[in-house]
This record gives sequence, C-alpha cells and structure tokens, in this order.
Amino acid sequence: MYEYEKPDNLVALWENSVAKHPNNKIFGTKSKQGVYEWLTYREVDKMINDLRAGLALLGINKGGVVGIIANNRYEWVLAAFATYGREARFIPMYEQELLRIWKYIITDGGVEVLLVANEGIYEKVKGFIGEIPTLKHILVIDSDREYSLAALMKRGAETPVSSSQPSPYDVAGLIYTSGTTGEPKGVLLSHGNFTSNLIAGIKKYPHLDENTVTLAILPWAHSYAQTGELYAMIHLGARMGLVENTNTIANDIALVKPTWLIAVPRVFNKIYEGITTKMRNEGGLAKKLFDMGINSAKKKRELSKEGRKETITNIKFAIADKIVFGKIREKLGGRLTGSMTASAMMNREVAQFFFDIGIPVYDCYGMTESSPAIAMNASYNYRMGSVGTAIERLKIVIDKTLTGADSRDGEIVVYGPNIMIGYHNKPEQTKEVLTADGGLRTGDRGYLDEDGFLFITGRIKEQYKLENGKFVFPASLEEDIALVPYVLNVLIHGENRAYNVCLIVPNFDNLQAFLKEKGLTGDKETLAKNKLLVDFIANEINKSLAEKYGAYEIPKKYALVAEPFSVDNGLLTQTLKLKRKVVFERFKGTIEGLYS
Repeated sequence: MYEYEKPDNLVALWENSVAKHPNNKIFGTKSKQGVYEWLTYREVDKMINDLRAGLALLGINKGGVVGIIANNRYEWVLAAFATYGREARFIPMYEQELLRIWKYIITDGGVEVLLVANEGIYEKVKGFIGEIPTLKHILVIDSDREYSLAALMKRGAETPVSSSQPSPYDVAGLIYTSGTTGEPKGVLLSHGNFTSNLIAGIKKYPHLDENTVTLAILPWAHSYAQTGELYAMIHLGARMGLVENTNTIANDIALVKPTWLIAVPRVFNKIYEGITTKMRNEGGLAKKLFDMGINSAKKKRELSKEGRKETITNIKFAIADKIVFGKIREKLGGRLTGSMTASAMMNREVAQFFFDIGIPVYDCYGMTESSPAIAMNASYNYRMGSVGTAIERLKIVIDKTLTGADSRDGEIVVYGPNIMIGYHNKPEQTKEVLTADGGLRTGDRGYLDEDGFLFITGRIKEQYKLENGKFVFPASLEEDIALVPYVLNVLIHGENRAYNVCLIVPNFDNLQAFLKEKGLTGDKETLAKNKLLVDFIANEINKSLAEKYGAYEIPKKYALVAEPFSVDNGLLTQTLKLKRKVVFERFKGTIEGLYS
C-alpha cells in the first residue's frame, strides 16, 4: 500500500480549503442578465453540511451510493462532497446520455439516492424506482416540489450531522468510461487516488495559487476535469466560472477572464481555425501583420536555438504582437497565463501558435484508470511534441512485448498511488489491465526520450496494417485532417485494404465562399454528393498532409456525408472521441463504395 501525502481524502481537502479561504469566491454562474454571480467557500460549505445531513436522513451511510445526472453546476459539488462526508460513493452521469446507459450505470453501481438536474430528466427516470432494487429516492435540483434537492437540504439543516473522514483507501467514486465500444466500465477510484494525483499535478504549475481563475468548460463527470480542475482548484482556494454551454464559450471567457484553462485540443483547434479563417477572409493589412508575426516568431525560435538575436526580427514580432496578437489575447479575457490540455495530442503547429502569442498550451497525458494524470508538461519544463514527464511518485515503463525488443516504442505501463482499485463488477477486465505487480496497462503506445519525456505514438488496438504490411495510426491522421477549416468530422479507414479512404463531414459554414463562387446550391445532402466539392476538400486535405505523412498514409479516395458526428447520435463519446466502429457501421455502404 502507498503512503499518501496530506490531505489524503476529499473531505479533508474541502475542509482545509474552507478553513484557509472562507471568503474566497469559488463558483460563478451566469445569470439571466448575462453577468456572473459568485458563491464563497463558506456559503458552499454551509450547503454541503445541510445536504450531508439530508443524505443521512435518507439512509446514506458508509459504503452507500449517491448518483447524479447533471452538467457542471454548484449543486453537483454539493452532492459530491456531502456524499464523501458520509463515507459513501459518488457516481456522476452526463445529462446528454441514452436512457439505457443511465439505467445500466444506476443498476451496476447500486445507486440508492439519485439527483437529477430537472423535471424533464425526472420524468424519464422516475420509473427506475421499483425496477432497480437499490434505488430508493430521486431528487430534482431545479424544482420546488417535495422531492426537490432544496427540500432535502432544508430538512438536513434542522438535524445537523458532522462529516466523517474516509480512509485514503476507501472508494470515493465510480467514473464510468463511455468507451468507444461495449458497455461502460465503472472505474473504482479511492480518495487517495484522487488526492495524490491532484497534489502531484499542481506541482507542475507552481504559479497557480488562490488567485487563479478558471472557466469550467469540460464536464466534471470525467476524471480529467474532476481531478485537474475541480479538486485541484479547491485545494488552491481558487475560483471557477461555469460555462453556460458549449456555444457561449467565447462570451463566457470574456466575462470570467480566466487566468488558466483546463481544456482539450478541440477547444484550441476551433479557436485557431476561427482566427486563421478570419485573417484569410479579411486579407489586407491585418493578414500581412498576422503573417509577419507568425514568421518572425518562427525565426526568433530558430535564432534562439543558435543563441542569437536579430533586431529587425524582434521589431517585426513586437509590432504584430501589439496590433494583432494582443487583440487575440484580449478576446480570450486578457489574463490567460496558459492552459493544460489532454485527451489527444495538440497539433504542433497549433500548439506553437499559442506559445508564440503568449498563451502556452501544455500537453498532458492520462486516463480515467489513473485518476487520470500520468505525464504532464510543466510550465518550467516542457518539450513540444511530448506529453511531458511522469508526475511525482509515478513510474512509466515501456513494455515491448508486442512491438519487439528492437522497437523504440511499446505499450505504456504505469505504477503509482493514483492507479485505480479496479473495474466495478468486472474482475476479468480488471485482470486484463492491472499487472500482477500493480501496474496499469494503458493500451497506448509510446516511448521515453533520454530526458524522460513521454511521446505517444498511437493506440495498440487502433493501429492497423494496410495490404502492403505498413502500419497506419488513424487517430493521428484524423487529428491533422480536422484542422483543415472545411472539415467538421473525419474517419480514416483502410485496415487490410490496398489504401486508406476518408469519410468527411464538411464544415458548410466555412465553405460558403467556395459554394457561391462555383454556383453550387441545394441542401447539405445534395452538396455532399457534388464532385466539385468532394475534389476541393480532398485537395485541401492532401496539401495539408503532404509534408508530414507518407504517400501510403494519405487517403486515396474521399466521401462526404452531411450528418455531423455527435454525442446525441451516438457517433462520439461524452469526451468527444470518435466511436470508430459505430461510425463505420453507420456509413459502411459509403465507405465500402470507395473501394469499388
């Protein structure tokens, strides 16, 4: 067993921060008037105490289980910490989820008390009482009825109950991985798993403190935002503004003015795409200054490697930075010191752009089963193209059993105090990923350089061979293709075939100028079949891939489809990862037609 640094449980984590920062702001929610209203640590603590006592009245004790179906909101946090204070288990679920998935998780996890965001969700799940043996109570957050969260808190306030301190080895919660195939797996994570991981992660960014402000974009139901943002910011005594929805991010950033962001590459790719598209469309002086800034930044880096400086280059960059890059920073709130990003690798060009304009984006790596952080680039020690070095007290081993002893890379296996207890009710699948000596098989392929920086080269299971025996890593191709401004979604296919083909969902908003120029009209389904449009997008993609990929990797044929990939239609996971097999089955006829 590992010895854990204090605080070694989430109850102590919360109570320590309340004691140190009672009057600090913690959660900001956008009002109907479009301004952010903030709660303090002391105010939230009072509500947690009331709800904890309410849960006791409902029979939630040590080992009990509370579930929630809600997006990020302060009540989510009340439910989590009230549950932890009863030494019970907390299971979060997404609002945008299939009814059968909710039912599976509630049943598998043994949920006894379920909180739901609104009456609409309540109407969908109320029949679970009686169907699911463990489920006894359903409470609605946005409601004033007798079964509301507020009503339970009012009852709890009348009968206070002190918090209990869990052991670091006690299960804090189950995070169900949405998975790209099969039924969800409930990852059992202990209090010590969470606390050790957030403490180690924070040490990578020593400039973060109680004055840090984030905008909560990613769902706390996922381990990345739950550990890296929610628990880490609480530990610091920092504050979090809650994004209204994914369509209001730009406006919310301007209002909250974050100093730090927890994000995924998709967020920065969209920002980058928006900036470059705007510059391209505007042209003129703005475009010339933008290009000058990018080129001078590149030259500055090259000169720096040689230990040299050039006055004219510095002047060009300073002009572009003041007139163009400064405005971009202001659009992002004007206070961002940087961001950490995970779930996929940042495109090098995009990452370098944000570094150049003064908003460094640090690639990190992890998975739910490791609570989640494994390796992180640090603000004081980073390497472009890598996902950083191992966090404190964690060991990374490269297992070359599958790739061969002479291979540079292999499967990434990790050891540390953050490794999950196992998969709930799935002993065989637990044995598949946890080694006899306590390591976690990540399923990812990578290598360590001479300085301990980890580089990801692909997924062990997702790579495939073409007929010629050459390996293809489709995810890497897809990430780069998605940066082409005319592409919304992408799937690469080619396993055991002569060549790769590519399925594209076009970004019709960015294609308006081309469509107008060529006189193309019709609905999206009609346009997706137009050879002129197919050839145009294929040519743009091929140009973007030419310098980075071998000819055998670049798709030989393309097809366009109008239906975007989304969580709602089951083609993306909740963390916006491609459900490769599901997409293939949905569009199998179209994809196979490319080989005719």
